[in-house]
Amino acid sequence: MTKYFIQFAQSHEEFRLPELESLAQIENVKISYNKEEYKNNCPFLIIEIDNEEEATRLVKRAILIKNIYELWGVGKIYEDVHTQVKAKPERWPAYDYKSFKFIVSAFGSTCSSDYQIRIIDSFAYLGFKGDIDLKNPEVTFGVLEDYGLDSVPPLEPFMIYFGRLIASGNRDLIQTFNLKKRKYIGNTSMDAELSLIMANQALAVPGKLIYDPFVGTGSFLFTCAQFGSFTMGSDIDGRQIRGQTDRSVKSNVEQYHLQGKVLDTLVFDICHHPWRDNLWFDAIVTDPPYGVRAGAKTLGRKNPTKRPLTIDGTHEGKDYYPPTKPYEMSEVLSDLLEFAARFLVLGGRLVYWLPTLVDEYSSSDLPEHSSMRLVSNSEQNFGQWSRRLVTMEKFKDNIIGERTNIHNVRGVDNLSSVYKKNDVNSNEAETTNTKEKKKPGHYLFREKYFSSKSDKKQIWTRNKDQNRDDDTDNTT
Repeated sequence: MTKYFIQFAQSHEEFRLPELESLAQIENVKISYNKEEYKNNCPFLIIEIDNEEEATRLVKRAILIKNIYELWGVGKIYEDVHTQVKAKPERWPAYDYKSFKFIVSAFGSTCSSDYQIRIIDSFAYLGFKGDIDLKNPEVTFGVLEDYGLDSVPPLEPFMIYFGRLIASGNRDLIQTFNLKKRKYIGNTSMDAELSLIMANQALAVPGKLIYDPFVGTGSFLFTCAQFGSFTMGSDIDGRQIRGQTDRSVKSNVEQYHLQGKVLDTLVFDICHHPWRDNLWFDAIVTDPPYGVRAGAKTLGRKNPTKRPLTIDGTHEGKDYYPPTKPYEMSEVLSDLLEFAARFLVLGGRLVYWLPTLVDEYSSSDLPEHSSMRLVSNSEQNFGQWSRRLVTMEKFKDNIIGERTNIHNVRGVDNLSSVYKKNDVNSNEAETTNTKEKKKPGHYLFREKYFSSKSDKKQIWTRNKDQNRDDDTDNTT
């Protein structure tokens, strides 16, 4: 296998390797790299791939990869890099008469023009006779230095990489799907970069059918369809789908020329869905509502004893809307996982966002199902709270009646049977249950989120009042 090095974008660092692994699976490219060498604060990774054609395929739709280079030399000092380059002179003749250019760049620092020229001149022994073409060269060579992310960069780079540019990722798609350019958006529309990453982790390719059960304004429908998949979505709230007269999910489909790929959007409650038992979907990609911008709802009444209003014993009035009740985040995830296990094809993926409080989160919070295995779990941190992009894959047939692991999700309030011990009586067991229960970090997330916001506001108000009192005292 040939050695290459990847230059990642320095954003969403925890998402970079999961996307890379997904791209390798999509393109059927065998890759090898040392995970211990990967660091979030470094955009470079040495990787082994069979050939240049596969390296090009690997990154052609990448969102978090800027470039991939054939590795010619690497070291902490330039002397080591030049030694490795000179060790394989058989590489050079293929580029003797091709137009070329050199790129010298530094991560975590800057390079002056004089410094760049000096570095380029140090490779004069390559003896290329072709024209220098800075706009459209036939071959590009890169000298990339890594200075780290310290506020004051070191005098010398931690590592130097030199190689031939093979291919670049497809980060231009981020601008194509930029929310600022989209005709119709809502307050829950997902960022373009993250939507595209999710499409890659869902293994979206032509011919697949991908579904979003909390479709909102349809961000995932567009990005998955961009890679050739057929997409469809549903939502309990049809107002987001319909939008306004000239701005809706349909207008966005037309804007991105995805007619024929985005099949339809439907209005129904995912807990009362119309799907027949079958393996319908190749992937489910979604951002479940967690109540920060839009609260989750399901059909039902907050007070189940309240009698429904009827017209002649039916609900056939044209203005009738069925009542809804709050849909707690733990229940949302439990139902989502069971739905995925039931309707995904074997090998199909579930890609979803999990909101959580940072201090309360633990890896055991993730809901589990016997038919689904965890592929990746990446965090996007916002301070006190974060959201985690969770990717799961269906690896065996679903057993009818199989439930999501209640220890982690919805059984947090009634786990007496789980925690009972043989050597204690039932009263002691109840006491033990109270002590041992641990609610997941996403449990009652909406209430916790707004509670923390309220606490911050109260602290700010108290501090403001205290400062006002101090100013009054000083004036007196």
